[in-house]
Formats: sequence, C-alpha cells, structure tokens
Amino acid sequence: MASRSPRRSRAWADPMRVFGLVGYSGSGKTTLLVRLIPEIVRRGVTVSTLKHAHHGFDVDQPGKDSYEHRQAGATEVLVSSARRWALMHESRDGKEPGPEELMRHMTNVDLLLIEGYKREGHEKLEVWRSATGKPLLAPDDRSILAVASDGPVAGLSIPVLDLNDVPAIADFILARCGLPARSA
Repeated sequence: MASRSPRRSRAWADPMRVFGLVGYSGSGKTTLLVRLIPEIVRRGVTVSTLKHAHHGFDVDQPGKDSYEHRQAGATEVLVSSARRWALMHESRDGKEPGPEELMRHMTNVDLLLIEGYKREGHEKLEVWRSATGKPLLAPDDRSILAVASDGPVAGLSIPVLDLNDVPAIADFILARCGLPARSA
C-alpha cells in the first residue's frame, strides 16, 4: 500500500515560518504581497501563500466536470494536469477552517505568507492607507508587529515602514521570521 502524502500530515509546529499581511479592503495587501513574493524568492527563500477570501468565492465553474462532481455530492475534487493541480473541498457543514487547519494541506516551504485572517494570532504586518478612511488595526492587536503605510502614522510604538519600500519590508519579515537571505 502506498504511503500517505506528507501534504496532509503537516503539523502547525513544523519549521515553516508564518507571517501575515492584514488590513481593510482597498489598503493594498494583495499589491504588496505580489511585490514581496519575488523579492523574497530572489533572496533564496521558498514562499507559499494562503489568502482568506470572501464567503462566496468559487474557483470552479458550471459546465466543468469538477463542478459537476461537487454538485453531485463529492466532498473533495482534485483536478490535475502536467502544469498544476488544485484541490477543492466542500465545507458542507458551513464551518470555515482557520489557517492552522488549511496549512496541513500545504507543502512545507521556508515562509508562508498569509493574506487576511486579521483575527488570528500569528505575527502580522498591517497594510494601512489613510485614504481608505478606516482606523488602524494595530493599536488593538498585539500580533501586528509593524505597519506599512503610504504616509506618516503617528502614535504607534511599533515600526512604521514605507509601503513602497518592498526590500525594507522583506528585510523586516525575514528578520522577524529568523530567515537569513541565501544566494539565489
């Protein structure tokens, strides 16, 4: 009998470092993340991401075989090709899994960057723009270790980083996670 894939047997305490980016919609989390990934990879660090999505998102479409499998009642559908694979899991009980549970399905890398999940306890960087009109999360969340902003932010006891200085933000995250840059 074939052994079970290690993808499902990972534990939260494994050496994969985790760091999050949080902020309100429109703050620039995704834009920053898309700029951070190649900067960190260039430094020789392997990266995966976990993104919290809106409740109604769907990667599958009516008319596709995988969609029909799910509609017929399959709990999981794995679609595979030579280029990529995707596992879709129907949460029919309505309970949303947290990042710890979802990480168990992921391959171990040096750094997992989590976008969203602002109420979870992992270490985070807040992306904040005054133009959104939203308050800072950092004053009420001790797991936020720094703020990246496109302008000055007064009254914080944590570092405020320039949102456009991606190398400095990468330096902060890697140092915080204990990941020295290696030669690419």
